[in-house]
Amino acid sequence: MNDEPGPEMIEKWHRRFAVECNNHTWDLIDKPKRTAAEDQEMLNNAYASLYHWSNAGTPIHIARGDVNLAHVHALRGEGEMALRYAQSCLAFFENNAGEDWDLAFAHAEMAFAAAVKGDAELHARHYSEAKRRGEAIQEEEDRKVFLDVLSRIPSQVKS
Repeated sequence: MNDEPGPEMIEKWHRRFAVECNNHTWDLIDKPKRTAAEDQEMLNNAYASLYHWSNAGTPIHIARGDVNLAHVHALRGEGEMALRYAQSCLAFFENNAGEDWDLAFAHAEMAFAAAVKGDAELHARHYSEAKRRGEAIQEEEDRKVFLDVLSRIPSQVKS
């Protein structure tokens, strides 16, 4: 008798863990104040979600994982890493179909990363595009979620 799980069960677990880690990441992102331990937990969960999606998801799941990592790194003040993941998700959604909110989030993460790095020109370009695309999101609840996230990204870079 073989107690080893089959490939279908392993994929099911990866999907479940990917969703759980993603949701927990956003629960931590949404906290108004986090401890240093919670910041680390947020980062760990974002990477864990991406790992599990890389085993059970599609390229769009990977790109959405990059959105999360860009956001988490920006929250932690890690501009270079935030920009790396923001550029990755933006490149994906500029060249592949997604939901109307996917490209809005990619531009928002570019703006957030640019703000953390202090790049006012890059920030202004992507913030404007994120806002334009966000206001055009068709589904009301999706638009509301996106605009809430955008409202927590600096609207301009302080000099």
